[in-house]
Amino acid sequence: MRISLLSIGIAVITAVIAGALATGLIRTNSTATAHRNLAKLADVTQSAADNRLVAQVRLRQALQGLNVRSGIIRKNGRLATRWPLVERAVGDSDISAVLAGNAVSSTRSIAGSTVFIEARPVAAGGIVLVERRADAVAQTERAVRRIVLAVLIAGAVATALGLLVAWRLARPLRRTAAAAHSLAAGNRDVTLPAQGPTEVVAVSEAINTLAGALRHSEARQRDFLLSVSHDLRTPLTAVSGYAESLAEGVVPPDEVAQVGGVVLAEAKRLERLVGDLLDLARLGAQDFRVQFGRVDLVALAQDSVRVWSDRAASVAVPVRLDAPPVPVWTSTDPARLRQALDGLFDNALRVTPSGAPIVLAVRAEPGLAIVEVRDGGPGLQDADLPVAFEQGVLYERYRGVRQVGTGLGLAIVHGLVQRLGGTVEAGHSAEGGARFTVRLPLTS
Repeated sequence: MRISLLSIGIAVITAVIAGALATGLIRTNSTATAHRNLAKLADVTQSAADNRLVAQVRLRQALQGLNVRSGIIRKNGRLATRWPLVERAVGDSDISAVLAGNAVSSTRSIAGSTVFIEARPVAAGGIVLVERRADAVAQTERAVRRIVLAVLIAGAVATALGLLVAWRLARPLRRTAAAAHSLAAGNRDVTLPAQGPTEVVAVSEAINTLAGALRHSEARQRDFLLSVSHDLRTPLTAVSGYAESLAEGVVPPDEVAQVGGVVLAEAKRLERLVGDLLDLARLGAQDFRVQFGRVDLVALAQDSVRVWSDRAASVAVPVRLDAPPVPVWTSTDPARLRQALDGLFDNALRVTPSGAPIVLAVRAEPGLAIVEVRDGGPGLQDADLPVAFEQGVLYERYRGVRQVGTGLGLAIVHGLVQRLGGTVEAGHSAEGGARFTVRLPLTS
Protein backbone atom coordinates (compact mmCIF):
# COMPACT_ATOMS: atom_id res chain seq x y z
CA MET A 1 0.00 0.00 0.00
CA ARG A 2 2.81 2.42 0.86
CA ILE A 3 4.56 1.66 -2.42
CA SER A 4 1.36 2.40 -4.35
CA LEU A 5 0.81 5.64 -2.44
CA LEU A 6 4.41 6.60 -3.11
CA SER A 7 3.89 5.90 -6.83
CA ILE A 8 0.72 8.00 -6.80
CA GLY A 9 2.52 10.83 -5.04
CA ILE A 10 5.39 10.75 -7.51
CA ALA A 11 2.97 10.76 -10.46
CA VAL A 12 0.94 13.66 -9.07
CA ILE A 13 4.01 15.71 -8.08
CA THR A 14 5.54 15.12 -11.51
CA ALA A 15 2.33 16.24 -13.21
CA VAL A 16 2.09 19.36 -11.02
CA ILE A 17 5.73 20.33 -11.61
CA ALA A 18 5.42 19.74 -15.34
CA GLY A 19 2.21 21.79 -15.43
CA ALA A 20 3.76 24.62 -13.40
CA LEU A 21 6.84 24.75 -15.62
CA ALA A 22 4.73 24.64 -18.77
CA THR A 23 2.41 27.36 -17.43
CA GLY A 24 5.31 29.63 -16.46
CA LEU A 25 7.04 29.21 -19.81
CA ILE A 26 3.82 29.79 -21.72
CA ARG A 27 3.01 32.93 -19.75
CA THR A 28 6.52 34.36 -20.04
CA ASN A 29 6.70 33.62 -23.73
CA SER A 30 3.16 34.88 -24.38
CA THR A 31 3.90 38.29 -22.80
CA ALA A 32 6.96 38.84 -25.00
CA THR A 33 5.14 37.51 -28.06
CA ALA A 34 2.13 39.76 -27.44
CA HIS A 35 4.36 42.83 -27.20
CA ARG A 36 6.19 41.88 -30.39
CA ASN A 37 2.88 41.35 -32.19
CA LEU A 38 1.70 44.77 -31.08
CA ALA A 39 4.95 46.26 -32.40
CA LYS A 40 4.33 44.57 -35.76
CA LEU A 41 0.79 45.93 -35.80
CA ALA A 42 2.19 49.38 -35.12
CA ASP A 43 4.57 49.02 -38.05
CA VAL A 44 1.72 47.91 -40.31
CA THR A 45 -0.43 50.77 -39.06
CA GLN A 46 2.43 53.17 -39.72
CA SER A 47 2.67 52.04 -43.32
CA ALA A 48 -1.10 52.16 -43.79
CA ALA A 49 -1.52 55.59 -42.21
CA ASP A 50 -0.27 57.34 -45.32
CA ASN A 51 -2.48 55.33 -47.67
CA ARG A 52 -6.08 55.70 -48.59
CA LEU A 53 -8.81 56.44 -46.11
CA VAL A 54 -10.56 53.10 -46.80
CA ALA A 55 -7.47 51.17 -45.76
CA GLN A 56 -7.20 53.22 -42.59
CA VAL A 57 -10.83 52.55 -41.69
CA ARG A 58 -10.44 48.81 -42.22
CA LEU A 59 -7.25 48.86 -40.16
CA ARG A 60 -8.96 50.62 -37.25
CA GLN A 61 -11.79 48.06 -37.39
CA ALA A 62 -9.27 45.20 -37.31
CA LEU A 63 -7.45 46.78 -34.37
CA GLN A 64 -10.71 47.23 -32.52
CA GLY A 65 -11.55 43.55 -33.11
CA LEU A 66 -8.25 42.67 -31.46
CA ASN A 67 -9.01 44.96 -28.49
CA VAL A 68 -6.15 47.22 -29.54
CA ARG A 69 -6.85 50.92 -28.82
CA SER A 70 -5.46 53.45 -31.24
CA GLY A 71 -4.88 57.20 -31.40
CA ILE A 72 -3.39 59.83 -33.67
CA ILE A 73 -0.71 62.31 -32.74
CA ARG A 74 -1.19 65.50 -34.70
CA LYS A 75 1.51 67.88 -35.82
CA ASN A 76 0.44 70.41 -33.19
CA GLY A 77 1.22 67.90 -30.42
CA ARG A 78 -2.35 66.97 -29.65
CA LEU A 79 -3.46 63.34 -29.14
CA ALA A 80 -6.67 62.52 -30.94
CA THR A 81 -8.40 59.37 -29.65
CA ARG A 82 -11.74 58.28 -28.35
CA TRP A 83 -10.24 55.76 -25.91
CA PRO A 84 -9.60 56.92 -22.33
CA LEU A 85 -7.00 54.14 -21.98
CA VAL A 86 -4.91 55.73 -24.73
CA GLU A 87 -5.16 59.15 -23.12
CA ARG A 88 -3.93 57.80 -19.77
CA ALA A 89 -1.19 55.64 -21.26
CA VAL A 90 0.43 58.13 -23.67
CA GLY A 91 2.44 60.91 -22.08
CA ASP A 92 3.92 64.13 -23.40
CA SER A 93 7.33 62.52 -23.67
CA ASP A 94 5.90 59.89 -25.98
CA ILE A 95 4.29 62.54 -28.18
CA SER A 96 7.51 64.52 -28.36
CA ALA A 97 9.52 61.42 -29.27
CA VAL A 98 7.11 60.49 -32.07
CA LEU A 99 7.02 64.02 -33.50
CA ALA A 100 10.80 63.97 -33.44
CA GLY A 101 10.65 60.91 -35.75
CA ASN A 102 11.33 58.22 -33.16
CA ALA A 103 9.38 55.01 -32.50
CA VAL A 104 8.12 54.36 -28.97
CA SER A 105 7.83 50.86 -27.47
CA SER A 106 6.95 50.67 -23.77
CA THR A 107 5.18 48.72 -21.05
CA ARG A 108 3.39 50.59 -18.28
CA SER A 109 1.00 50.11 -15.43
CA ILE A 110 -2.28 52.03 -15.75
CA ALA A 111 -4.79 51.81 -12.89
CA GLY A 112 -3.25 48.55 -11.76
CA SER A 113 -3.25 47.00 -15.24
CA THR A 114 -0.21 46.38 -17.41
CA VAL A 115 -0.48 47.86 -20.89
CA PHE A 116 1.73 47.72 -23.97
CA ILE A 117 2.35 50.96 -25.88
CA GLU A 118 3.64 51.22 -29.45
CA ALA A 119 3.88 54.56 -31.27
CA ARG A 120 5.25 55.31 -34.73
CA PRO A 121 5.83 58.59 -36.63
CA VAL A 122 3.83 59.12 -39.86
CA ALA A 123 3.51 61.98 -42.35
CA ALA A 124 0.54 63.48 -40.48
CA GLY A 125 2.29 63.25 -37.10
CA GLY A 126 2.11 59.81 -35.51
CA ILE A 127 -0.03 56.83 -34.57
CA VAL A 128 -0.36 55.18 -31.17
CA LEU A 129 -1.47 51.63 -30.33
CA VAL A 130 -2.28 50.60 -26.74
CA GLU A 131 -3.25 47.09 -25.62
CA ARG A 132 -3.91 45.70 -22.19
CA ARG A 133 -1.70 42.77 -21.31
CA ALA A 134 -4.79 40.84 -20.21
CA ASP A 135 -6.29 41.20 -23.70
CA ALA A 136 -3.00 40.30 -25.36
CA VAL A 137 -2.54 37.09 -23.41
CA ALA A 138 -6.22 36.14 -23.12
CA GLN A 139 -5.82 33.13 -25.41
CA THR A 140 -2.69 32.11 -23.56
CA GLU A 141 -4.51 32.31 -20.22
CA ARG A 142 -7.23 30.12 -21.63
CA ALA A 143 -4.56 27.64 -22.72
CA VAL A 144 -3.00 27.81 -19.24
CA ARG A 145 -6.35 27.10 -17.63
CA ARG A 146 -6.77 24.12 -19.93
CA ILE A 147 -3.31 22.88 -18.93
CA VAL A 148 -4.15 23.25 -15.25
CA LEU A 149 -7.42 21.41 -15.79
CA ALA A 150 -5.56 18.67 -17.69
CA VAL A 151 -3.04 18.37 -14.85
CA LEU A 152 -5.84 18.07 -12.31
CA ILE A 153 -7.59 15.43 -14.41
CA ALA A 154 -4.29 13.54 -14.90
CA GLY A 155 -3.65 13.68 -11.14
CA ALA A 156 -7.14 12.38 -10.42
CA VAL A 157 -6.74 9.57 -12.96
CA ALA A 158 -3.28 8.69 -11.56
CA THR A 159 -4.72 8.61 -8.05
CA ALA A 160 -7.62 6.41 -9.11
CA LEU A 161 -5.35 4.02 -11.02
CA GLY A 162 -2.88 3.96 -8.13
CA LEU A 163 -5.62 3.10 -5.66
CA LEU A 164 -6.87 0.38 -8.00
CA VAL A 165 -3.34 -1.07 -8.38
CA ALA A 166 -2.81 -0.80 -4.63
CA TRP A 167 -6.03 -2.68 -3.98
CA ARG A 168 -5.10 -5.39 -6.49
CA LEU A 169 -1.62 -5.71 -5.00
CA ALA A 170 -2.59 -5.38 -1.37
CA ARG A 171 -5.18 -8.15 -1.32
CA PRO A 172 -2.87 -11.02 -2.44
CA LEU A 173 0.02 -9.55 -0.47
CA ARG A 174 -2.10 -9.50 2.68
CA ARG A 175 -2.96 -13.14 2.04
CA THR A 176 0.73 -13.90 1.56
CA ALA A 177 1.66 -12.10 4.78
CA ALA A 178 -1.07 -13.95 6.67
CA ALA A 179 0.19 -17.26 5.26
CA ALA A 180 3.77 -16.45 6.31
CA HIS A 181 2.61 -15.62 9.85
CA SER A 182 0.60 -18.84 9.88
CA LEU A 183 3.71 -20.81 8.87
CA ALA A 184 5.70 -19.08 11.60
CA ALA A 185 2.99 -20.05 14.11
CA GLY A 186 3.42 -23.73 13.21
CA ASN A 187 0.55 -24.24 10.76
CA ARG A 188 1.79 -26.22 7.78
CA ASP A 189 -1.55 -26.64 5.95
CA VAL A 190 -1.04 -23.39 4.06
CA THR A 191 -2.03 -23.06 0.41
CA LEU A 192 -2.21 -19.76 -1.44
CA PRO A 193 -4.18 -19.29 -4.69
CA ALA A 194 -2.12 -18.20 -7.70
CA GLN A 195 -3.85 -14.85 -8.18
CA GLY A 196 -2.67 -11.32 -8.89
CA PRO A 197 0.28 -9.97 -10.87
CA THR A 198 3.06 -12.27 -12.02
CA GLU A 199 5.42 -11.22 -9.22
CA VAL A 200 2.77 -11.79 -6.55
CA VAL A 201 1.93 -15.19 -8.06
CA ALA A 202 5.64 -16.08 -7.88
CA VAL A 203 5.69 -15.15 -4.18
CA SER A 204 2.55 -17.22 -3.54
CA GLU A 205 4.07 -20.23 -5.28
CA ALA A 206 7.26 -19.78 -3.22
CA ILE A 207 5.20 -19.76 -0.01
CA ASN A 208 3.36 -22.91 -1.13
CA THR A 209 6.68 -24.58 -1.94
CA LEU A 210 8.08 -23.54 1.43
CA ALA A 211 5.02 -24.92 3.24
CA GLY A 212 5.39 -28.23 1.40
CA ALA A 213 9.10 -28.41 2.18
CA LEU A 214 8.42 -27.69 5.85
CA ARG A 215 5.74 -30.39 5.97
CA HIS A 216 8.11 -32.89 4.42
CA SER A 217 11.04 -31.87 6.63
CA GLU A 218 9.01 -31.97 9.83
CA ALA A 219 7.49 -35.32 8.89
CA ARG A 220 11.00 -36.70 8.39
CA GLN A 221 12.09 -35.21 11.71
CA ARG A 222 9.14 -36.82 13.49
CA ASP A 223 9.90 -40.17 11.89
CA PHE A 224 13.56 -39.78 12.79
CA LEU A 225 12.78 -38.93 16.40
CA LEU A 226 10.40 -41.86 16.65
CA SER A 227 13.06 -44.14 15.22
CA VAL A 228 15.75 -42.83 17.57
CA SER A 229 13.37 -43.08 20.51
CA HIS A 230 12.64 -46.70 19.63
CA ASP A 231 16.34 -47.49 19.28
CA LEU A 232 17.10 -45.86 22.61
CA ARG A 233 14.23 -47.55 24.40
CA THR A 234 15.16 -51.08 23.31
CA PRO A 235 18.67 -51.21 24.88
CA LEU A 236 17.51 -49.12 27.84
CA THR A 237 14.78 -51.67 28.52
CA ALA A 238 17.28 -54.51 28.37
CA VAL A 239 19.80 -52.73 30.59
CA SER A 240 17.10 -51.75 33.08
CA GLY A 241 15.59 -55.25 33.19
CA TYR A 242 18.86 -57.07 33.68
CA ALA A 243 20.06 -54.48 36.21
CA GLU A 244 16.90 -55.00 38.27
CA SER A 245 17.43 -58.76 38.13
CA LEU A 246 21.03 -58.38 39.31
CA ALA A 247 20.00 -55.94 42.05
CA GLU A 248 17.28 -58.26 43.32
CA GLY A 249 19.56 -61.28 43.23
CA VAL A 250 17.31 -63.35 40.99
CA VAL A 251 20.10 -64.11 38.50
CA PRO A 252 21.87 -67.39 39.25
CA PRO A 253 25.58 -67.00 39.97
CA ASP A 254 26.56 -69.00 36.92
CA GLU A 255 24.58 -66.60 34.65
CA VAL A 256 25.91 -63.33 36.06
CA ALA A 257 28.73 -63.14 33.51
CA GLN A 258 26.31 -63.75 30.65
CA VAL A 259 23.90 -61.09 31.94
CA GLY A 260 26.80 -58.67 32.39
CA GLY A 261 27.86 -59.28 28.79
CA VAL A 262 24.34 -58.49 27.58
CA VAL A 263 24.25 -55.29 29.65
CA LEU A 264 27.67 -54.30 28.30
CA ALA A 265 26.64 -54.93 24.69
CA GLU A 266 23.44 -52.88 25.07
CA ALA A 267 25.39 -50.07 26.78
CA LYS A 268 27.85 -49.99 23.87
CA ARG A 269 24.93 -49.90 21.49
CA LEU A 270 23.58 -46.90 23.37
CA GLU A 271 27.02 -45.31 23.36
CA ARG A 272 27.30 -45.76 19.60
CA LEU A 273 23.87 -44.23 18.99
CA VAL A 274 24.58 -41.25 21.24
CA GLY A 275 27.97 -40.80 19.58
CA ASP A 276 26.36 -40.74 16.14
CA LEU A 277 23.82 -38.18 17.31
CA LEU A 278 26.61 -36.02 18.70
CA ASP A 279 28.63 -36.29 15.48
CA LEU A 280 25.57 -35.33 13.46
CA ALA A 281 24.96 -32.32 15.70
CA ARG A 282 28.60 -31.23 15.48
CA LEU A 283 28.50 -31.32 11.68
CA GLY A 284 25.83 -28.62 11.72
CA ALA A 285 27.76 -26.42 14.13
CA GLN A 286 29.72 -23.41 12.91
CA ASP A 287 32.76 -24.26 15.05
CA PHE A 288 33.25 -27.75 13.56
CA ARG A 289 37.01 -27.95 13.17
CA VAL A 290 38.65 -29.17 9.97
CA GLN A 291 42.44 -29.02 9.63
CA PHE A 292 43.47 -29.31 6.00
CA GLY A 293 46.80 -30.69 4.95
CA ARG A 294 48.49 -32.51 2.09
CA VAL A 295 47.46 -36.17 2.32
CA ASP A 296 48.43 -39.26 0.32
CA LEU A 297 45.21 -41.21 -0.12
CA VAL A 298 47.09 -44.41 -0.92
CA ALA A 299 48.92 -44.35 2.43
CA LEU A 300 45.72 -43.45 4.29
CA ALA A 301 43.87 -46.31 2.56
CA GLN A 302 46.64 -48.77 3.49
CA ASP A 303 46.31 -47.81 7.17
CA SER A 304 42.55 -48.16 7.02
CA VAL A 305 42.72 -51.60 5.36
CA ARG A 306 45.16 -52.90 8.00
CA VAL A 307 42.75 -51.94 10.79
CA TRP A 308 39.59 -53.23 9.14
CA SER A 309 41.16 -56.45 7.85
CA ASP A 310 41.49 -57.74 11.42
CA ARG A 311 37.87 -56.90 12.26
CA ALA A 312 36.57 -58.37 9.00
CA ALA A 313 38.60 -61.56 9.41
CA SER A 314 36.60 -62.44 12.52
CA VAL A 315 33.50 -62.82 10.31
CA ALA A 316 35.37 -64.30 7.32
CA VAL A 317 35.02 -61.21 5.12
CA PRO A 318 38.16 -60.47 3.06
CA VAL A 319 39.22 -56.82 2.74
CA ARG A 320 41.16 -55.85 -0.39
CA LEU A 321 42.99 -52.66 -1.35
CA ASP A 322 42.86 -51.53 -4.98
CA ALA A 323 45.31 -48.64 -5.29
CA PRO A 324 47.97 -47.43 -7.72
CA PRO A 325 51.70 -47.86 -6.87
CA VAL A 326 52.19 -44.08 -6.79
CA PRO A 327 50.79 -41.58 -4.27
CA VAL A 328 47.47 -39.83 -4.91
CA TRP A 329 47.64 -36.43 -3.23
CA THR A 330 44.78 -34.30 -2.03
CA SER A 331 44.22 -31.45 0.42
CA THR A 332 42.03 -32.68 3.26
CA ASP A 333 41.82 -33.43 6.97
CA PRO A 334 43.17 -36.99 7.34
CA ALA A 335 41.38 -37.62 10.66
CA ARG A 336 37.98 -36.51 9.31
CA LEU A 337 38.45 -38.45 6.07
CA ARG A 338 39.43 -41.53 8.05
CA GLN A 339 36.27 -41.06 10.15
CA ALA A 340 34.19 -41.02 6.95
CA LEU A 341 35.93 -44.16 5.61
CA ASP A 342 35.41 -45.92 8.94
CA GLY A 343 31.72 -45.14 8.69
CA LEU A 344 31.56 -46.64 5.20
CA PHE A 345 33.56 -49.71 6.30
CA ASP A 346 31.28 -50.22 9.29
CA ASN A 347 28.23 -50.00 7.04
CA ALA A 348 29.72 -52.45 4.54
CA LEU A 349 30.90 -54.96 7.14
CA ARG A 350 27.45 -55.05 8.74
CA VAL A 351 25.69 -56.24 5.58
CA THR A 352 28.42 -58.23 3.79
CA PRO A 353 28.04 -62.01 4.23
CA SER A 354 30.97 -64.30 4.96
CA GLY A 355 33.13 -64.94 1.94
CA ALA A 356 32.01 -61.80 0.08
CA PRO A 357 34.69 -59.09 -0.26
CA ILE A 358 34.98 -55.48 0.79
CA VAL A 359 37.19 -53.39 -1.51
CA LEU A 360 38.78 -50.04 -0.75
CA ALA A 361 39.81 -48.47 -4.06
CA VAL A 362 41.89 -45.35 -4.66
CA ARG A 363 42.51 -43.75 -8.04
CA ALA A 364 43.16 -40.40 -9.68
CA GLU A 365 41.02 -38.81 -12.35
CA PRO A 366 41.51 -35.44 -14.07
CA GLY A 367 41.32 -32.94 -11.22
CA LEU A 368 39.87 -35.46 -8.75
CA ALA A 369 41.15 -37.92 -6.17
CA ILE A 370 38.73 -40.86 -5.82
CA VAL A 371 38.19 -43.16 -2.85
CA GLU A 372 35.63 -45.96 -3.11
CA VAL A 373 34.28 -48.50 -0.62
CA ARG A 374 32.62 -51.44 -2.40
CA ASP A 375 31.08 -54.54 -0.87
CA GLY A 376 29.58 -57.86 -1.89
CA GLY A 377 26.47 -57.46 0.26
CA PRO A 378 22.82 -57.26 -0.81
CA GLY A 379 23.36 -53.81 -2.29
CA LEU A 380 20.88 -51.02 -2.87
CA GLN A 381 17.93 -50.59 -5.18
CA ASP A 382 17.86 -47.77 -7.73
CA ALA A 383 15.27 -45.96 -5.61
CA ASP A 384 17.64 -46.07 -2.63
CA LEU A 385 20.50 -44.20 -4.31
CA PRO A 386 19.07 -40.63 -4.20
CA VAL A 387 18.11 -40.95 -0.50
CA ALA A 388 20.97 -43.10 0.75
CA PHE A 389 22.48 -40.27 2.83
CA GLU A 390 19.25 -38.97 4.34
CA GLN A 391 18.83 -39.61 8.04
CA GLY A 392 17.06 -42.87 8.81
CA VAL A 393 15.58 -43.48 5.33
CA LEU A 394 17.43 -46.73 4.57
CA TYR A 395 17.11 -47.67 8.23
CA GLU A 396 13.31 -47.57 7.99
CA ARG A 397 13.27 -49.41 4.65
CA TYR A 398 15.48 -52.30 5.70
CA ARG A 399 14.84 -52.64 9.41
CA GLY A 400 13.80 -56.24 9.96
CA VAL A 401 15.02 -57.18 6.47
CA ARG A 402 18.79 -56.96 7.00
CA GLN A 403 21.12 -55.91 9.78
CA VAL A 404 21.03 -52.14 10.24
CA GLY A 405 22.88 -49.66 12.40
CA THR A 406 21.61 -46.46 13.94
CA GLY A 407 20.36 -44.95 10.68
CA LEU A 408 22.79 -42.04 11.04
CA GLY A 409 26.10 -43.41 9.74
CA LEU A 410 25.68 -42.50 6.07
CA ALA A 411 24.29 -39.08 6.98
CA ILE A 412 27.42 -38.44 9.05
CA VAL A 413 29.64 -39.57 6.16
CA HIS A 414 27.84 -37.20 3.80
CA GLY A 415 28.25 -34.28 6.23
CA LEU A 416 31.95 -35.03 6.79
CA VAL A 417 32.75 -35.22 3.08
CA GLN A 418 30.92 -31.99 2.41
CA ARG A 419 32.89 -30.26 5.17
CA LEU A 420 36.06 -31.55 3.48
CA GLY A 421 35.05 -29.88 0.23
CA GLY A 422 34.21 -33.11 -1.57
CA THR A 423 31.21 -35.12 -2.71
CA VAL A 424 29.98 -38.62 -2.00
CA GLU A 425 27.49 -40.68 -3.96
CA ALA A 426 25.96 -44.14 -3.73
CA GLY A 427 25.84 -46.70 -6.51
CA HIS A 428 26.11 -50.35 -7.46
CA SER A 429 29.43 -52.18 -7.16
CA ALA A 430 31.02 -54.75 -9.45
CA GLU A 431 31.18 -57.07 -6.42
CA GLY A 432 27.39 -57.24 -6.41
CA GLY A 433 26.69 -54.95 -3.46
CA ALA A 434 26.78 -51.23 -2.76
CA ARG A 435 29.40 -48.71 -3.86
CA PHE A 436 30.12 -45.40 -2.09
CA THR A 437 32.38 -43.00 -4.00
CA VAL A 438 34.13 -40.05 -2.34
CA ARG A 439 35.54 -37.39 -4.65
CA LEU A 440 38.09 -34.84 -3.42
CA PRO A 441 40.16 -32.24 -5.28
CA LEU A 442 43.39 -33.66 -6.66
CA THR A 443 46.64 -31.81 -5.89
CA SER A 444 49.98 -32.20 -7.58
